[in-house]
Amino acid sequence: MEMEKVAPLNVKIKDLDPAALERAASMLKAIAHPMRIAIISHLEDGKKLTVTEIHNLLNIEQSTTSHHLGILKDKGVLTSLREGKNTYYFLKHDSLRNIIDCVSKCSVGQ
Repeated sequence: MEMEKVAPLNVKIKDLDPAALERAASMLKAIAHPMRIAIISHLEDGKKLTVTEIHNLLNIEQSTTSHHLGILKDKGVLTSLREGKNTYYFLKHDSLRNIIDCVSKCSVGQ
């Protein structure tokens, strides 16, 4: 599955149209939850994981994992690929790693 194209990093917020800003805000709201940040951090570097793998990594209920994955997928943060009985989740935009990096850097030493 091909990664969705994203705007170049030199695009300024003021240059984005209102619809693009709304999509960006919606994605940021979806990410702004500790469990969802944890999910995204496990999907860095092109990893693809199933609901079961994610819930085992985070030690949370599978239904809770599915709920958070659904929100992230609905808001365009994640996408999924079905292979046989398994559905694999992964980052829709490779550049989302930058947000996690920023969160990590901002929270160090707090």
